[in-house]
Amino acid sequence: QVQLQESGGGSVQSGGSLKLSCAASGDTRCMAWFRQAPGKEREGVVAVDVDGITVYQNSVTGRFTLSRDNAKNTLHLQMDSLKPEDTAIYYCAADPHPCRWPNWYSYDWNYRGQGTQVTVSS
Repeated sequence: QVQLQESGGGSVQSGGSLKLSCAASGDTRCMAWFRQAPGKEREGVVAVDVDGITVYQNSVTGRFTLSRDNAKNTLHLQMDSLKPEDTAIYYCAADPHPCRWPNWYSYDWNYRGQGTQVTVSS
């Protein structure tokens, strides 16, 4: 059984930055961040395979940076130039198999954390 623990959410003004972290236990070959805003569907933010291949959602490309520490089984998401539309609950997710490119965001994932709130005010 894999456990995921997110941290680092909070409130910032538009243009600000936040860093999210996800500490994982167990076999987590493919890891990702998803987010869900009130009244909206879940959307994939970024995913990374254990070999380092990383795919970002278009709306965050150039603003968000993902890093993965395989030795510590930890995922970090640096979010810069935040916009009000980035407001959502952010979830860490993991699968024990390779990432299912290209539509990694459309599948059900085996493991998901509790989520951390990110609020960006204008």
